[in-house]
Amino acid sequence: MAKSNLQFKTNYAVSSTIEPFYKGGKVQISKDEKFIFCTCGTRVNVLQIVTGKIVHSIEQDDQEDITSFALSLDDEILVTASKALLLKQWDWKQAQCTRSWRAIHNVPIASMTFDPTATLLATGGCDGTIKLWDVVKQYCTHNLKGSSGVVHLVEFHPDISLLQLFSSASDCGIRMWDLRSSQCLCVLQSHYSPVTSLAFTPDGASMVSSGRDKICTVWDLKSRTARRTVPVYEAVESVVLLPEDEDFSEIGVKTKEIHFITAGSKGVLRVWDASSARCVFAQTLPSPPSAGDPRSLTYCLPLPSSLRLATVTAEHNILLYQLPSFTTQQQFVGFNDEVLDVKFLGKGDTHIVVATNSSQLKVFDLATSSCKILYGHTDTVLSLDVFKKGSLFVSCAKDKSVRVWRQDPDSGQVSCVAQGCSHANAVGSITCSSSDPGGPQWMHDVNSVAVSPNDKLLVSGSQDRLAKLWSLGAPGADLALLGVFRGHRRGVWCVQFSPMDQVLASSSADGSVKLWSLHDFSCLKTFEGHDASVLKLIFVSRGTQLLTSGSDGLVKLWTIKTNECVKTLDAHQDKVWGLHATRKDDRVVTASADSNITVWTDVTEVEQAEEQAKQEDQILKKQELSNLLHEKKYLKALGLAISLDQPHTVLKVIKAIRQGEDGAKQLEKTVLKLRQDQKESMLRYCAVWNTNARSCLDAQAVIQVMLTHLSPEELLQYQGARAHLEGLIPYTGEVGEGIKPLMPEKVSADCVC
Repeated sequence: MAKSNLQFKTNYAVSSTIEPFYKGGKVQISKDEKFIFCTCGTRVNVLQIVTGKIVHSIEQDDQEDITSFALSLDDEILVTASKALLLKQWDWKQAQCTRSWRAIHNVPIASMTFDPTATLLATGGCDGTIKLWDVVKQYCTHNLKGSSGVVHLVEFHPDISLLQLFSSASDCGIRMWDLRSSQCLCVLQSHYSPVTSLAFTPDGASMVSSGRDKICTVWDLKSRTARRTVPVYEAVESVVLLPEDEDFSEIGVKTKEIHFITAGSKGVLRVWDASSARCVFAQTLPSPPSAGDPRSLTYCLPLPSSLRLATVTAEHNILLYQLPSFTTQQQFVGFNDEVLDVKFLGKGDTHIVVATNSSQLKVFDLATSSCKILYGHTDTVLSLDVFKKGSLFVSCAKDKSVRVWRQDPDSGQVSCVAQGCSHANAVGSITCSSSDPGGPQWMHDVNSVAVSPNDKLLVSGSQDRLAKLWSLGAPGADLALLGVFRGHRRGVWCVQFSPMDQVLASSSADGSVKLWSLHDFSCLKTFEGHDASVLKLIFVSRGTQLLTSGSDGLVKLWTIKTNECVKTLDAHQDKVWGLHATRKDDRVVTASADSNITVWTDVTEVEQAEEQAKQEDQILKKQELSNLLHEKKYLKALGLAISLDQPHTVLKVIKAIRQGEDGAKQLEKTVLKLRQDQKESMLRYCAVWNTNARSCLDAQAVIQVMLTHLSPEELLQYQGARAHLEGLIPYTGEVGEGIKPLMPEKVSADCVC
């Protein structure tokens, strides 16, 4: 198995992760348009838009889910509300809680928002009350009652001089509150279902409201009447006004009247003319919606400075669009659910394609974490594989179909180029030929299939505990069974051919990995180390090593020649279904049922270089130590020997000092000049030296110096001092100069007995 000039891998390190950061709830974008704030259980995650990475994570220490949060308009203050009925104010850039207080609400807070000055905070509770807080002076200023049911929406009027607050609850009305008198000025009635969002014109004279009753209403706030009701024919979750000072003629905006964008159950953004109640633009989806399509929108957020728009889908995806073209700029996946398979993709393995517990495929750009979602399958995608050149890949699913996809190397766009629908059942596994695309091979009721490097053989692994070898004939011809590999005690999860040798590997639910001969179908080696099913395996290091992943959440690196598990990688909390290496063999990606995708980099050469540098440094220090001893610079020599943490070298220095001129005095002078941490090390070494007749006298000489010149209180401050001193007692009778006669009586009593 050994290959010439081949370096075995010894370790991988995590280089990047794609992890869940949003599982539903509120989303807010910072005013500088650099960060997206979103809830994820007990945390508020802060996503940096440029990199797609989580840069801050604000977590409740009480481990209670966050029900709502609000970021002030100056991006300085973040306030969160949890099920524990606590409000917490955060310095979010440092992830530090600066203040917490009881919310006074009797039930959890459902909504909250800051006023334009970032001094007033409004909270709407599930108890039908609204409370206002002065976050500067830190007290409750208002308690507004009268709403019916959960107050799920609170918004300040943009003109703070008016001191008005708008709210909506389960009664479907929009209440206008005067904060000077704490009275409800009026209830705007138009909707027959809960109001989902409010959008104010820049002058504050008009407002647009949306609801799930499939209408939007334009309000005149001066007369407090409905100016126009616009039927939009879908349940609307969010409404955003188009900027008045921009040119949107290319999407049908011809006048300066109010135009607004709706986002809702149809999953498309549409632009409406408020004056004519007409839709002037409708977004075109990359593929038409199908039954059960999860593309409905839950939020729509403006980014006015960059003229962009952010939407949030029901499947927890966040998309950024450029206006006025409505072209997709970035897409972030908030929650992947269970990840079933993953493969590197692209000319330089710059992307990964991921199959999750859904009918959509996701293609991630590893540099930015931006994602493209591929629609086509109508049921859960079960398996993926990539052709050798990296731009063509295949998928199979429970919908009984297989699809071939191509990624454009320049634009990165992915499209479906072929489809096969001849199966009678779900297609569970798929593999590509090793040479030019001659067509993928697939099977159902089989856990894994693989094609040999020369494209002449196919191996399958199944729940019947067997792996079978087949001969691949001409395209369209039936497979010919060549032999059966028997030995696993439970179902076979994965099979792979070696890229170099006439062997194949299989992994099983019995927790083992086996290596088989293609000549006589015998088992050559068995690798055992996983405590549960081994779900995936791949060959690395030109076929001399294996990487395996299991349902125990672990990934293991094996050297085939020695049967040794070289390294265990632990980064997942659930089954690791996906495992794939780049064509350069320098990176690995793993994907798990815990929704995490982890990219690992081979750090073998880096660690070996660090080890070599460390050894060279040790050699230089040893040479320096020799020079110091020769020059009789004992203090520096002793300090250097202790820093190397080599007790034998330290003992050598002690002996050299004692054997020199006036050794006892020189030893005393040297030991007393050591730092406390160095004296702690000396005490630890002496406890060991005293057990050996060859070094006990040197140990006692050092102990005598320390016990004579250091007080008991000072000695007891040393780490492990009591244990080390007690360890000296049993050997007192075995040495010529016992330790007890050297110890002052009170030190012996206080420190040892």
